[in-house]
Amino acid sequence: MGYQRLGINTGHRKAMLRNLVTSLFRDERINTTEARAKEVKSIAERLVTKAKSGDLAARRQVLAYVFEEDVVRKLFDKIAPQYAGRPGGYTRIIKVGHRRGDAAEMVILELV
Repeated sequence: MGYQRLGINTGHRKAMLRNLVTSLFRDERINTTEARAKEVKSIAERLVTKAKSGDLAARRQVLAYVFEEDVVRKLFDKIAPQYAGRPGGYTRIIKVGHRRGDAAEMVILELV
């Protein structure tokens, strides 16, 4: 099993991860739990790698996952060219402490 269930059903999990990835590329940094950040990180790394190729097929594959077209445009035009010479490791996770309500480990996930 290569992914975490995150305590929610499949449809909700997939939608949440798509929303988090879209927010990450739009804002270039998000605040979330550590478990969610680790899942989003692997997806975001794959999407940036696809965007680096810059061809139409890659753009359509990313559009199938990311919700907003302007975010995909930003990914292909601004974000991916920054990482042209970089073989991977496009994101970083910074721990910021525990959430007050349930003591979940909170992190900031950002593009490097």
